[in-house]
Amino acid sequence: MSATKWVLDPTHSEVQFKVRHLMISNVTGAFQKFEGTVETEGDDFTTAKIHFSADVDSINTNNEQRDGHLKTGDFFDAAAHPQIKFEGTKLEKVSAENYKLHGNLNMKGVSKAIVLDVDFGGTAKDGYGNTRAGFTVSGKINRQDFGMSFNAATETGGLVLGNDINIHSNIEFIKQA
Repeated sequence: MSATKWVLDPTHSEVQFKVRHLMISNVTGAFQKFEGTVETEGDDFTTAKIHFSADVDSINTNNEQRDGHLKTGDFFDAAAHPQIKFEGTKLEKVSAENYKLHGNLNMKGVSKAIVLDVDFGGTAKDGYGNTRAGFTVSGKINRQDFGMSFNAATETGGLVLGNDINIHSNIEFIKQA
């Protein structure tokens, strides 16, 4: 069977995260610049070889001061580690539309194996004859596992930030000819 290449369409995709603030609400952020490819045998996504990267400098939490702090060594250290990278090692089919994505996430120079939930939205032809595939990817990681341990205390001794980072992404790929 021949290899099929799929390229992420950034205009129809989003990469977001949420973190607890003061342990009473969530702050949402997103990466504005990212790219990814998938290689499959034919159109079988269970054979997928997945490569994804996000530009740390493109982080956006709707607060320039916070975004600047997130780029420092307290968090992502964008100067030394300008990209977040994910390499998928296995896409395990759970049901017709649900998968478990196993892979290695590399942030701030630390690589860890993670598992993400994937909902497959299906494939469709667009108005230009291109075949597209849609996915929703979600999961949770602990930021301290990646060397992001900064946390200031509040006046009452509580924590400013939670450790769990909830990931939620809507991703659309275009099949290459």
